[in-house]
Amino acid sequence: MTRPSLGQDYGCVVCHADMRRAFVEGVHAERGIVCADCHGGDPAALETLPAHSGDFIGAPGKRETVELCASCHSSPDLMRQYGLEAGQLAEFRTSRHGQLLEQGDLNAPSCSDCHDSHRIYPPGDARSRVYPTNIPGTCGSCHQDADMMAVYGASTDVIDRYLESAHSAQLFGKHNFAAPSCIGCHGAHSALPPRISEISNVCGHCHVLVQSAFESGPHGAAAARGVPFGCTDCHSNHGTEGTSPDAIQATCARCHAEGSEPAMLGADIESHILHASADLLRADSAIQQLVLDGRDVTDVRFRYQSALTEFSQLAQVQHSLDVQRLDDLTLRVSSISRDIRGAAEVSAERRWEHKLFLIPVWFLALAAIFLAWVKLRKVS
Repeated sequence: MTRPSLGQDYGCVVCHADMRRAFVEGVHAERGIVCADCHGGDPAALETLPAHSGDFIGAPGKRETVELCASCHSSPDLMRQYGLEAGQLAEFRTSRHGQLLEQGDLNAPSCSDCHDSHRIYPPGDARSRVYPTNIPGTCGSCHQDADMMAVYGASTDVIDRYLESAHSAQLFGKHNFAAPSCIGCHGAHSALPPRISEISNVCGHCHVLVQSAFESGPHGAAAARGVPFGCTDCHSNHGTEGTSPDAIQATCARCHAEGSEPAMLGADIESHILHASADLLRADSAIQQLVLDGRDVTDVRFRYQSALTEFSQLAQVQHSLDVQRLDDLTLRVSSISRDIRGAAEVSAERRWEHKLFLIPVWFLALAAIFLAWVKLRKVS
């Protein structure tokens, strides 16, 4: 038997031409899937009743859609040839979305709510609803709906807060697709909010060195004992704002009383970071002056990059609250900055020496011009 195509002789398109146009743009049409594979019926029939006979299921509901998609997407034999995972159904059932849908809550999304019903693009296609930069909008279609979220007592500002975050700045501003969108922290098909005890592990997927430093310090030890403490105590969850150097002490003061040993430690850490930041700014200004003086700055720029590397380690080490290591890194930044500023000072001294050397030259030149002028006056 010849497998039907989606051509003009395919009965479904007699009534559903608009759906055909959408479907042929998607990835399923490229793989030879046709209407009857999902909806059943007789695609060769050109009239409604015969076409909708037999195993025709019509438009599946949300729960039926999940099972229908899983009939292919849960098969390792079918999925491995495309490099796709086959465990999406199991993951979905563990998710908050899946749990609500299983309870009959039709507010919960099924596959087609996130991927569309007919116009299904692969995730790497910029037109896909699950393309990295489109995911916040896809999640926001529900999570920014005030009426829907009121049912669950959920906030509707999570997307707006994310769009102002450091993660969003990387994803949208620098097109860094390694930066997390919603699914980077919550999962895609297994979407769940991380529990308090899981937060540092979730953040640690990307911030490996920061997590290591955190776990080596007193805050990490407290978290290991089950004390509710993690990354979001200082940075918030969806906003993921960085703590500016001059706000470290104030951040510590949210939990630690003024004058206490932990609060004083926070002030000490802030002092280290501010000192290193100032040294970097002074070094950068010195490099700009060397450029204006026409000096070769290849070596000093290399040294400056070394200082930036040391400074980036400060951001990691501060999570361990290890002041000795902070001292060491701050001194390294200060030393490199001092060397660069020293080179700029030497250049400035040479610049003035050069200008002083030019004074007698200009004097002699002007004297020669004056004598020539006097002689010309006598001749005339």
